[in-house]
Amino acid sequence: MLNTHVDETRYDAVWRAAETYLRARKNDVHVPLSYAFAEQLLQHHPEADRDIVLLAILLHDIGWWTIDSEEIFTKGFGPNMMESEVRFRHEAEGVRLSREILTALDWPEEVIAAVGAIIDGHDTRREPRSLNDRLVRDSDKLWRFTETGVAVACDWFKMTPGQYAARLERDIARSMETEAGRAMAEEALAETKRSLKLHLL
Repeated sequence: MLNTHVDETRYDAVWRAAETYLRARKNDVHVPLSYAFAEQLLQHHPEADRDIVLLAILLHDIGWWTIDSEEIFTKGFGPNMMESEVRFRHEAEGVRLSREILTALDWPEEVIAAVGAIIDGHDTRREPRSLNDRLVRDSDKLWRFTETGVAVACDWFKMTPGQYAARLERDIARSMETEAGRAMAEEALAETKRSLKLHLL
């Protein structure tokens, strides 16, 4: 396990460096929410590498910035979306941009490489390669179960909030990688359904 015991404020510098790249596909909403879930998951898995997990979730979707927004929504969603060329492209671009950012901020090469290895395949690779990878995957998905996630993503998939929430509920068991992630997804979705009155609407 890699450990780089550094001042937590170094994450702030990464946020600032990534800001421009987060202004695509609502990632300036998605990523902070997913980052907060990653922090919670790390409490359940202290054996994971905090730097790698938090840097990977912070930077995992910055590659979307390089792709035309119309192309994102016409090719990146819908049937077989995880096999879409734009999914692979956003991962590759995310690896490239994350390396540029982390190198400029003097993060160690082993951390940069580990973060890139998670970003490369976080959507398209069928199986996670490590605990760090599993936590990033769960963090990436958990925001969907919140009120904000349902409100944003239901439009992406051309569904009502109730339809999208039902889809999420069906997918919890197969989509989440960790027991903690599954429990957090169930809790967040139950609260979302109550708040959005989905038993009525």
